[in-house]
Amino acid sequence: MVKRRAEMKKNEIMYNKLIRDRIPEITKADGWISETRVLNKKEFIFELRKKILEEAKELNEGRGHDNLVEELVDIQEIIDAILKAKNVKFSEFRKIQTKKRQKRGGFKKRLFLIKTIER
Repeated sequence: MVKRRAEMKKNEIMYNKLIRDRIPEITKADGWISETRVLNKKEFIFELRKKILEEAKELNEGRGHDNLVEELVDIQEIIDAILKAKNVKFSEFRKIQTKKRQKRGGFKKRLFLIKTIER
């Protein structure tokens, strides 16, 4: 027996996560309907923090140069959004980054700490 269109069950995928601005129009072009809502500032910051962990995990699991760069771009986009949401100027961010690098160093030497022993 062939089901009529009204009786056919549609695919539904639950995400419940922060997405990039153009995702609804992209999914619509692919024949999907997106249900979204606008987050308040507190929710937005919370979801950005979750999103950076998601992207860091993808960075860790990814393979290849192109994937590495794509995931780093995603992480930078999230950092930019957090800075903007918290009203932190990028120049202020870079100043703090430089200060911290001077105080604690960067990662140029590629040091890997095996252990420390109390004297």
